Amino acid sequence: MPAPKNTFKQALREGRPQIGLWQALANPYTVEISAGAGYDWLLLDAEHAPNDIPLLVSQLQAMKGSGSHAIIRPPIGETHIIKQLLDIGAQTLLVPMVDSKELADAMVKAVRYPPHGVRGVGAALARASAFNRIPDYLQTANDEICLLLQIESRAGLAALDAITSTEGVDGVFIGPADLAADMGYLGKPGASEVQAEVERALLRIQSHGKAAGILTGDLNLAKRYLELGATFVAIGNDVTLLANATTKLLSDFRVATTAKAVATANTY
Repeated sequence: MPAPKNTFKQALREGRPQIGLWQALANPYTVEISAGAGYDWLLLDAEHAPNDIPLLVSQLQAMKGSGSHAIIRPPIGETHIIKQLLDIGAQTLLVPMVDSKELADAMVKAVRYPPHGVRGVGAALARASAFNRIPDYLQTANDEICLLLQIESRAGLAALDAITSTEGVDGVFIGPADLAADMGYLGKPGASEVQAEVERALLRIQSHGKAAGILTGDLNLAKRYLELGATFVAIGNDVTLLANATTKLLSDFRVATTAKAVATANTY
């Protein structure tokens, strides 16, 4: 019996758009709710969210059996962290802050078992192998790992062609927020200068036969990126959804109660 089929990786290879949602609340309950909404993928964020390995395990468990594919973003591209994430069952990783061909090569090796890589062999203890109940896991795991690299700096853009063409890299994701900051537009990822670089990058990624991805809360921009050929696009995050909804609920309540008080006063 081989490692589980990575349907997200297969979809990228076939050029089928995959729509995702960022998960930063670090909570299996909210992940389970989001997984039931029908997104193609959910990104479990360990870079900017307060996630650790046990929390990520619980979120993977909460997603099990849903139609959403789990992607984990580690805090940094380090071999020992990637080893842990793969062993808990992640099959797709999005590595942040990649800005060189050397780092891309290192990440490819980190997700593969020897002799093609340096991933430690601990499958007998791992959730990834169903705790050693998948007899062919070691022989088939490499083929089902999907490695996505995140470009979010001018240095990354300068090395984009070399990074994207690296064998073993399945897709490249453009991070507009950090890219904007590095370009001198902190907090303004929608600036025309930033968007021009983003669009050029998305097209360059595809020119190497690799999947291109991005995150945006602007639905018009998301549509634009899909039109440009981006294959994996996140259209929001759980933190912003909850923050906006709670703020709006209270605001609507205050407007309604104020209107009722005015109406009541006018009757006297």
